[in-house]
Amino acid sequence: MGDKANAHPGAAGRATAADHPASVRNVVLVGHSGSGKTTLVEALALTAGAVNRAGRVEDGGTVSDYDEIEHRQQRSVQLSLVPVEWGGYKINLLDTPGYADFVGELRAGLRAADAALFVVSASDGVDGSTRMVWEECAAVGMPRAIVITHLEAARSDFEEMTRICADTFGGDDPDAVLPLYLPLHGPQGPDGHAPVTGLTGLLSQKLYDYSSGERKESEPGPEQLPAIDEARNRLIEGIIAESEDETLMDRYLGGEAIDVKTLVDDLERAVARGVFHPVLAAAPAADGAKQGIGTVELLELITGGFPTPLERETPTVTTPEGRPREITSACDPDGPLVAEVVKTASDPYVGRISLVRVFSGTLRPDVTVHVSGHGLADRGHEDHDVDERIGALSAPFGKQQRTLTHCIAGDLACVAKLNRAETGDTLSAKDDPLLMEPWEMPDPLLPLAIEAHSKADEDKLSQGLARLVAEDPTMRLEQNQDTHQVVLWCLGEAHADVALERLRSRYGVQVDVIPHRVSLRETFADRSAGRGRHVKQSGGHGQYAICEIEVEPLPGGSGIEFVDKVVGGAVPRQFIPSVEKGVRAQAAKGVAAGYPLIDVRITLRDGKAHSVDSSDAAFQTAGALALREAAADAKIHLLEPVAEVSVLVGDSYVGPVMSDLSGRRGRVVGTEQAGGGRTLVRAEVPEIEIDRYAVDLRSLSHGTARFGRRYTRHEPMPSHVAEKLREQTGEN
Repeated sequence: MGDKANAHPGAAGRATAADHPASVRNVVLVGHSGSGKTTLVEALALTAGAVNRAGRVEDGGTVSDYDEIEHRQQRSVQLSLVPVEWGGYKINLLDTPGYADFVGELRAGLRAADAALFVVSASDGVDGSTRMVWEECAAVGMPRAIVITHLEAARSDFEEMTRICADTFGGDDPDAVLPLYLPLHGPQGPDGHAPVTGLTGLLSQKLYDYSSGERKESEPGPEQLPAIDEARNRLIEGIIAESEDETLMDRYLGGEAIDVKTLVDDLERAVARGVFHPVLAAAPAADGAKQGIGTVELLELITGGFPTPLERETPTVTTPEGRPREITSACDPDGPLVAEVVKTASDPYVGRISLVRVFSGTLRPDVTVHVSGHGLADRGHEDHDVDERIGALSAPFGKQQRTLTHCIAGDLACVAKLNRAETGDTLSAKDDPLLMEPWEMPDPLLPLAIEAHSKADEDKLSQGLARLVAEDPTMRLEQNQDTHQVVLWCLGEAHADVALERLRSRYGVQVDVIPHRVSLRETFADRSAGRGRHVKQSGGHGQYAICEIEVEPLPGGSGIEFVDKVVGGAVPRQFIPSVEKGVRAQAAKGVAAGYPLIDVRITLRDGKAHSVDSSDAAFQTAGALALREAAADAKIHLLEPVAEVSVLVGDSYVGPVMSDLSGRRGRVVGTEQAGGGRTLVRAEVPEIEIDRYAVDLRSLSHGTARFGRRYTRHEPMPSHVAEKLREQTGEN
């Protein structure tokens, strides 16, 4: 499809280091789980000569799904890089998981790529999460093409699927989504299904038959020309319109025949601008075949129709202190070093391995670089601003690694033994430290409370968790000071399952999942008084302290207020802080159900002391006893945390979402239109009711809704809910 990079044709196969950014193509594969991304990568690797036979997901034999967890689950759970060579170009194929729980891996792939292939199953169609990713790519102008798979399935219909893609992805301009090829069908089988055996090229007006296992080119017959001409004319008009080549449109409408090279150049221009999205078809190679259907055409589109790294703007770069820094020449191998860790993994033999995209400069082994972090301390990721010596560079091919001598701007490579660098960190020259603007990561909102299974596991737990969250910025580690639980915040159940499996198999830590507890509080419902008497005489120096307090409730958010109203020196001045200390210590422990006491005013009214036996410790004890006695004679409210929940949901799901929130004791406080057929629903919901909301909302909205939450306040829990909670926790 053109020789846009002027690269020298070379042998196909596995790619190593690129010599110029113009000869690199970085392509991420996007699609729902089961759409065929991994199988397509395998078919492309076979056609490019990088593998001798195509592996199958079901057998655990594919290049990109090499993790043991992926073999067991028969689905991708992590980003994988498969570089291949085609016609002198290096193509970095980035295979991403399709399941929503691993969207962090998908976003890393989007960051590393310059164009996206949306893989759509002819038998399953387009799901909501794929539409959302398409909109994200559209918002930043990322070039996109569509590959329709599973055409071998019964009742699959390429034309109907193309129409669905045009309606779904084309928006107001369905002519922005058009096929470059039409499928060729073989004879009908007993079930009435005519299998796809090849493709018809609309621009070239050639037939490409794959029925022998390799592509063979021929001319179409007279009976095929009318259908080809109709689809071809629409494609040409779409390409010219989206490339905004007005002179070419005038020539075309004037009846002039436009040569294929001109059309291909306009196609590349329209695709690179992110406004035209060609549709192709692909099928895996049959047993013994050397090429899968449509794989040659797809490789030609990638090399001739997709943009080079030179055409991508470098993300915003600053100094680590935040001062703006302009990289004058984007993607210059001789420019200042700016690279980014897009994925972090651990190998039991090699140690930590970082997949890096170089945006400027050239990365070389055994060089000291500066590592700048992104401030994800709230997720358990430390800030980084250190120098590190990188180890060997390598080109991954599944779990295999090939040594590289360098990695230029626009290319990707794996770096060994960067012990401090984590996903999202920037690598730059040690004498010119830089920081790239981070990409957006979803908030993990599903809590997983864990504890070590045994004493041996307890010794290894903290290190295992630290290494786990270092690899995954979509995971947050919390050491809850109120509940004393270790909590891993994940994106969903599958994400949590993989985390537990990796702790066990990769880091040798067995943990038990325990019920997650929210941070409850207690408060007084009305005024009460208490007397604390701590008097002991055991021979020698005794203990003597008496204090009388009054407790009254305060508005939410007031905390604990201590007031001294002792008169006449009944409690000596030096012991009043002791009473306050004892009261506050008891409040932290709780007075009824063991939860911290908040929002009360505690007034010290009176007391007694002894000239010899009174002490700081005695008055601390008396203060605690007084608060406990006041609580025994009062009604104590159990307070629960309330979160403000914001749900972005398609208009068709607004009713079910609001009904579900009400069923969780939520109060809807407002709705507003968010554009694109979506509504933002805002509600206040007790946190105890949304522990599994990340899972439930995905089911309710078929994966199309997103939500955020933030703590607002504690408020009294209804008595029947509080009683039920006490029964569950064994409290009386």
